[in-house]
Formats: sequence, structure tokens, C-alpha cells
Amino acid sequence: MMRAFLVVMDSVGIGGAPDADQYFNDGRPDTGANTLGHIVDACARGEADDGRTGPLHLPHMADMGLFHALHLATGERRSGLGPDQPMGKWAAATETSKGKDTPSGHWELAGLPVPWDWHYFPKAIPTFPPEITAQVCELAGTDGILGNCHSSGTLIVDTLGAEHIETGFPICYTSVDSVFQIAAHEEHFGLQRLYDLCEALAPTLHAMKVGRVIARPFVGEPGNFKRTANRHDYAIAPPSPVLTNWVHDAGRRVHAVGKIGDIFSMSGIDDVTRGGDEDLMADLHRLIDTAEEGSLTFANFVEFDSAYGHRRDVAGYARHLEWFDAEIGKALARLRDGDLLIITADHGNDPTWFGTDHTRERVPVIVAGAGAGEIGQIGFADVAASIAHHLNIPAQGPGRSFL
Repeated sequence: MMRAFLVVMDSVGIGGAPDADQYFNDGRPDTGANTLGHIVDACARGEADDGRTGPLHLPHMADMGLFHALHLATGERRSGLGPDQPMGKWAAATETSKGKDTPSGHWELAGLPVPWDWHYFPKAIPTFPPEITAQVCELAGTDGILGNCHSSGTLIVDTLGAEHIETGFPICYTSVDSVFQIAAHEEHFGLQRLYDLCEALAPTLHAMKVGRVIARPFVGEPGNFKRTANRHDYAIAPPSPVLTNWVHDAGRRVHAVGKIGDIFSMSGIDDVTRGGDEDLMADLHRLIDTAEEGSLTFANFVEFDSAYGHRRDVAGYARHLEWFDAEIGKALARLRDGDLLIITADHGNDPTWFGTDHTRERVPVIVAGAGAGEIGQIGFADVAASIAHHLNIPAQGPGRSFL
């Protein structure tokens, strides 16, 4: 019996989405966005030397075929990035779901393209319908809310954090994604109170097809607020079985690392670990050593997106890629015979791009444990079908195995 490890680098897109012109940042289309490619270019120009220097150095993922996947996505060649003949398999994956967000990308990677249109809140002030605002107030026991707008999470906490502490009103905001986010101070408002508020509100918003209600706790004092790793997503459950269910229904174990438990509402998942990316990487290493035969480990590393992509921090994104690559090198060395490791992404978030939101892109699919060579252009759902094939379990949905 064999094992599978599916690792998502949240937002590490590689450009080339054929419908990028239908998605926007600050009113401009995402045509030409390329998260990995533009980071490579910035590093080569010496524009990402904060905490690191020189060209982007990702030897382990390059050897798996990462930069060959980049070329496959766009047709653009960038020389000197890796071996001519990688040791792994590589592909460029194109999404069919309409959202450029976390649930859309992950659901489709797990075999289920999103079967409906998500609800998005308008860029107006106030943003939320009065009945939603009233329900938040009732559930929170407050006379009002703060925010009620589109905003960056770090910016709105810096702007409204002091007023939040003074009034006790929760900070409610959204983005171009289908989300309702509530920021609150862990001590002044209370972490469990924030969780209870989001959990109670979620069914109303899910009925509207809002994908996620997200608890965004923070700590600190005015002028020095910091979001914590205690974020919790209350997401719509997938309406039909996905990869985690296929594996679980076959009597195998499914281990979730990071946001995966939230994204799939724990459907088909045996256990989950949460924390920052360094903690999650330690858990991935542990599972490579301990996960059962026949099991699936499904991991998400969110800080590419949350800490660097949305903040348009090119150097930080490059540093995180290099850290991740070094850690993946250690993981590759400990894989067993018969293990399959797939590294991919769920959407783009080009830190050189306009605005602060996700970018519509293809994503890399690089594979260890299945030989070497180009796979070609594939769909997101083909990832789930391939893992099911490797684990010798039935698959559902539109995906086709590339193994």
C-alpha cells in the first residue's frame, strides 16, 4: 500500500490563466499577472534583497520541475533557473471554477469544481445588508460594528483597532473574495467570543453562498497591533464528496495540515493541526515519518498569501519561497518507496501586481515519486484523480489521472 502527500503553496501562481482578463485588481484586469515569474524577475534585478540577496534560489523544487511548469504556463523562458532535465514530473494546471479564492482552488484540486456562483459583497459603504449587520450586533451583544467595507485585514486593524478596544464593536470587512471577516482583539473582545460569533453567523451567510466567515483575532495595543495564528475559517461544506471523502470512505486515514480542516469543514478528515507555517512544516515532516500506509496528508501553507502576497511584499515572498524549498528538500530525502508527493497552489497573488487581491493564474503541479518528465496542461481536478489512482481508490468528478 502507498501514501500520498498533497502540499499547497497558497497563492504561488505561475501566470497564463486564459481567462485572466475577466478578473480584476483595482479595476485593472489580471492579464499578465505571474506570481512566481515576477518574483524571479524582481530577484534577478536586485529588487528583492531585503533579508536575502541575488537570484531566486529554489534548487529542490527546480529539480522537481517547478520552472519548467512556469514555462509551460506562459511560454516565457527564464534561463538559469534549474536543470535541463528535472528529476520529477511537472504540469501547469488551469482552474474552471469562477472564483480566484481559497475554497474554489482547493475544492477543485480535491476533485470538485465549484457548482455555483459565490456571493460577493459590493464595493460600497456600507458594504453589508442591514439585516446582516443587525444579526452581528445581536449575536455579539453590541450596539454596532466597525468597518462595514472592503479592506486589507492588516490595514483595517491598524486603523480601527483602538476604536474597537474602546467600543467593543467587532470589526467587519470583506474583500473581492466571497468572505465575511471579523477582526477582534483576543483579550479585550475575547478569542472564544469571536469564534462563537463567527460560528453562529456562518449559517446565514452560507445560505447566501458566501464562501467563508473568517475569525481574524489580533493582539497588542494601538500602534502595535498584530494578527495571530488563531485565525479560524467557517466555510461552506462541499456539496458532494471530494478527495478527503474518497480516501476516508475507503477506510484510510486523512491528515490535514493548516487551513485544510477549515476549507473542507472537516469532511473526511481524521485530524488537523494548525499554526504558523514553521509549525505546519514541522508537522508535515512528522507525518512523512509517521503517516500510515494508504493515507493522505493534505497540507496548506498560507503565509505566502497572507503575509506576503496581499501585502505586495516581493522580498518577503521570495524569502518564504527559499525557506519552503529548503524544508521540502529535507522532506524529499525522507520519503519512502511508494510515496507520492505533489506540490501545487490554489490561485495566484502576484506581489508585484496592482491592488492587494488574488490574481487569476495557472498553478504549478510538481510531482516526486512518479518518475520524470512533462505531464503537460491539466485541470485542477486531475490532481485529485491522480492521487486516487496512486492510492488505488475510486475517484469521482471530472478529473483524469496523469499518472
